[in-house]
Amino acid sequence: METYSFLRTLADSWALLALTLVFVGMVVFVFRPGGRRIHRDAAESIFRHETRPADPDPDHAPDQAPDDKETR
Repeated sequence: METYSFLRTLADSWALLALTLVFVGMVVFVFRPGGRRIHRDAAESIFRHETRPADPDPDHAPDQAPDDKETR
């Protein structure tokens, strides 16, 4: 039982402290001064092509016409 008591004490104190520090770090990261533009872009990305579809991306376009087997 000695090991269990030690691990329980460790989890109660240090793990709680570590998780609290992770939470505070995440909040500070979200509200950092340079993050406003990035968060606004992410929030408005779903409305970017609302009036018309996006232009085709030449990097993801097929290089050649599909075979007869693929057109069925």
